[in-house]
Amino acid sequence: MAYQNRFQKGMAAALSAIVSSIIYISPAFAQPGRWDNGGMGRWMMGGWGMGWFGMLFMIVFWGLAIAGIIFLVRWLLYTTSGRAPSGVNTGSQAMAILEKRYACGEITRDQFESMRKDILQ
Repeated sequence: MAYQNRFQKGMAAALSAIVSSIIYISPAFAQPGRWDNGGMGRWMMGGWGMGWFGMLFMIVFWGLAIAGIIFLVRWLLYTTSGRAPSGVNTGSQAMAILEKRYACGEITRDQFESMRKDILQ
């Protein structure tokens, strides 16, 4: 449950970072550039290059993209496995359920012994 909350918070943070960066960058696309020399003047964007911000944004973008893929894969593995990530105490939980069923009289002693052997193998 806590893992899903962290995943949701991480995805929300990544989405908000992408949306805010698009909003921040969009005025640069609306500026009328000079189209002399086929638009290849002054750093290929007519003087509207991103400079250091573009390099920093590229690093942040790819970092978020890779982290998002990792979170997505881990989340998919966690939800499709049908068990806790560690998988510890699976046998002891089954044994506790078996003992409870035997104590309630749902199963006989012979059934209890055969199921117990199956769990312990």
